[in-house]
Amino acid sequence: QVQLVESGGGLVQTGGSLRLSCTTSGFLFSVYTMGWFRQAPGKVREFVAAISVSGDTTDYADSVKGRFTISRDNAKDVVYLHLNSLKPEDTADYYCAASTNYYRFLRGRGEFWGQGTPVTVSS
Repeated sequence: QVQLVESGGGLVQTGGSLRLSCTTSGFLFSVYTMGWFRQAPGKVREFVAAISVSGDTTDYADSVKGRFTISRDNAKDVVYLHLNSLKPEDTADYYCAASTNYYRFLRGRGEFWGQGTPVTVSS
């Protein structure tokens, strides 16, 4: 059974930091592109960050570039998202996702999805 379980969300003040984790099981993590999407209340889901199988390639949405960092641990089957310099507009539910194709993933076509973890940034 495939599982992606996000954790680490919460309430933080503007300028603060969080580290999101996505613990996975049930699929061969090391051959999947991994990443994060988010959905704010009343808005469509948007791409946040992606990391390739080896971890050598990463991509970020322009809105988070320079503030967020994605990483993965293929030995533990976990992907992380470090959120720094948080802004109120980063408030959203953050979803972990996996795909066998990196470019399809960038277009939002994940094959497996987590249930999400909420991030709230207060001003």
